[in-house]
Amino acid sequence: MAGNEQMDQDAIAAQWEASLDSEDPAEAAKAAAENELSETMALQWAAMVEDGSRDLGSGKNSGERVLSQEEIDNLLGFTVGDVTLDDHSGIRAIIDSAMVSYERLPMLEIVFDRLVRLLTTSLRNFTSDNVEVSLDRITSVRFGDYMNSIPLPAVLSVFKAEEWENFGMATVDSSLIYSMIDVLLGGRRGSSQLRIEGRPYTTIETELVKRLVEVVLADAEQAFRPLSPVTFTIDRLETNPRFAAISRPANAAILVRLRIDMEDRGGNIELLLPYATIEPIRPVLLQMFMGEKFGRDPIWEGHFATEIVQAEISVDAVLYEADIPLKQLMRLKVGDTLPLDMRADANVSVRCGDVIITEGRMGRVGERVAIRVTKPLRKPSTTLAMFEKVDEQNKLMEAP
Repeated sequence: MAGNEQMDQDAIAAQWEASLDSEDPAEAAKAAAENELSETMALQWAAMVEDGSRDLGSGKNSGERVLSQEEIDNLLGFTVGDVTLDDHSGIRAIIDSAMVSYERLPMLEIVFDRLVRLLTTSLRNFTSDNVEVSLDRITSVRFGDYMNSIPLPAVLSVFKAEEWENFGMATVDSSLIYSMIDVLLGGRRGSSQLRIEGRPYTTIETELVKRLVEVVLADAEQAFRPLSPVTFTIDRLETNPRFAAISRPANAAILVRLRIDMEDRGGNIELLLPYATIEPIRPVLLQMFMGEKFGRDPIWEGHFATEIVQAEISVDAVLYEADIPLKQLMRLKVGDTLPLDMRADANVSVRCGDVIITEGRMGRVGERVAIRVTKPLRKPSTTLAMFEKVDEQNKLMEAP
């Protein structure tokens, strides 16, 4: 290795001497630049060779480097055993990017905003206390991730959407359960919530939570009613997430978190609706505003009606139609006669495509064959008056 370095230095020195002996200044400058570049490359190669010899001496490959656990977690976006519903990064963000976002269903936010307003009034009547309900967030999650992130103890209420023929889930956390029990049973305000770990909920506590969930589901029915009539009925109450499975772990779902505050106490209630549950009303949820599908443009409608009236159509006068065997058709020759099974004074049908418009009798006007209309025209059942009646019905349905 030392011999090679000595040869490189001798070659560089020879080039430098040749450049000095040259009489042309341009060639001298060019040689000086090449000399400087060669020296830089020689130093880089020497450094690489030295590093490689050190790695060989230590028995490690310079192309491999072991990642630390922190670097692995940053790359994946999550740690092993730590699954949260917050914003993800890394590979997990790429995996979850294929999941449908609730922002593609604009009407959902309007529905849940209406639920918040209805629920505020209903809970004030239910608890006889000052209750404030706020919409914390609406997110898209995977069902398995959500079940693993539920803080226990909690009460999970599985309800069924009768018209949609599927299920949803409402989760009431422990702080809201004890706060609601204190309010309904006359507990003191400002007292710390007594939470006994490992103790199952009593029958009285379960029934009070069931009544709370019934109030929430009743308001949810009213929130969805302008879009689609639906009935939510409680199927069962569970405290173990494994017994409350209503979908596959990899399926996507809509998670709505509602924050309920009663002065110095309160908690969260979460509504989980799998995408399979809201699939029957998906076309309605895609609307940007209420009643988007029923909007009318009178200017465009008048122009469209004018163009239809001025449109030209082809009309056919059909004398007779019959089905004959293909064998008979193949035997036809010039001069053969096809008898028509009809009388001379029979009516001729006037058609536009496959639609019969009217009937008449065939005659003659001058040198042309003509048809005298004998029956009134068959007007189509769809008219502008029909659209006006539908518009009036929609206004009556939308009126409070």
